[in-house]
Amino acid sequence: MAVIQASGLTKFYRENLAVDHINFEVEKGEIFGFLGPNGAGKTTTIRMFTGLSKPTAGKASILGFDINSEIVKAKKHIGVVPEISNLYDELSAVDNLLFMAQLYGVPRGERRKRAEELLKIFRLYERKDSPFRTFSRGMKRALTIAAALIHNPEILFLDEPTVGLDVVAARSLRNLISNLRQQGITIFLTTHYLEEADLLCDRVAILIKGRIIKIDTPRVLKASTQEESVIEFSLAGETSKLMDDLSDRLPELKIIAVDHNKLRIYGGIPTDVYDNVFRFFKDKGIKIQSVNSIKPTLEDAFIKITGLSPTILAIEKGGK
Repeated sequence: MAVIQASGLTKFYRENLAVDHINFEVEKGEIFGFLGPNGAGKTTTIRMFTGLSKPTAGKASILGFDINSEIVKAKKHIGVVPEISNLYDELSAVDNLLFMAQLYGVPRGERRKRAEELLKIFRLYERKDSPFRTFSRGMKRALTIAAALIHNPEILFLDEPTVGLDVVAARSLRNLISNLRQQGITIFLTTHYLEEADLLCDRVAILIKGRIIKIDTPRVLKASTQEESVIEFSLAGETSKLMDDLSDRLPELKIIAVDHNKLRIYGGIPTDVYDNVFRFFKDKGIKIQSVNSIKPTLEDAFIKITGLSPTILAIEKGGK
């Protein structure tokens, strides 16, 4: 069942077309990702769905509530985690959650219980009385997500959840997001990190200059880029002196030396490639240490689908 829907959704800022007639649906319980560089329209889309910006044209709904005429009703069912935290530096962790609970209309008798439950889930309970300003970036991000969940929303909007976090904090936060999905919460997230989209998302929409150019699962997107098999062999000796002989043995295939003791073979039927290469190196008296079938990455898919270098994602985001 689709819980988020958009049809021809469009947003102009004066003469600038930020979101260009996009169409998509998000199914209940899935993590749906908007993947694209800064300026692609990701945050603008979230702003429209959460009532912070009015669409110029098109239609969209959350749980059947029209975002133009019924946004107040829709807001009761959603949590929003902006890219920049909306919590207060001078308040403690628990007081921030209690304040957000009050704003969301959580009954007074349930506020503290719910706040403490979330602090335990997000492993912040020991710091519940510490001011928000004293938290690390990762802890601030976790508490901001906890605040968005204080009223038990069915849908969570996450805008660039791991921007600015170190590797350990980002990994921890991704685990938290995956756990939320297991609890049945539908998650709509924006990201410019290819790895993040691959790890977290059930489906991904690739957004470039306000337009959706592809929607599918990361697995399908990656598989669509693999037009031929790629097999990597690691050897117990140098490869350079053997390249010409191996190319003569397998003239129809492309063979590339990856390292002094590694080579990749592109194309052919994998079983035939294995047989021929094993026989060749046995004849040469060289031991094969390992064999790997190289699978395409989401980066490969991004390059093929958009024609853009993935470095544009990092560069346009300030290299974060």
